[in-house]
Amino acid sequence: MYCSVRLAKMTKIMCLAVPVRVISKEGDAAETEIAGVRRLVSIALTPEVKVGDYVLLHTGYAIGIVDEAEAKETLKLLEEIVSLSEAHR
Repeated sequence: MYCSVRLAKMTKIMCLAVPVRVISKEGDAAETEIAGVRRLVSIALTPEVKVGDYVLLHTGYAIGIVDEAEAKETLKLLEEIVSLSEAHR
């Protein structure tokens, strides 16, 4: 997950970027997938991304490329958070 610490301190909010896998790309756009959900996102900030790469997605923009192991670990942690949240309902 990615957050600008300076921005978070200034606004007292948390910024979140979620790792998604690139399925295809064309120009400045890429189709991505997370948990079976596909979305078209901008790769204008990460033009070097390749199909199969994982990118950090924030507000519709791929803001960075992450390695597969880090992406999978982050997704696992996010799933655990969801599970714990549902258990406390």
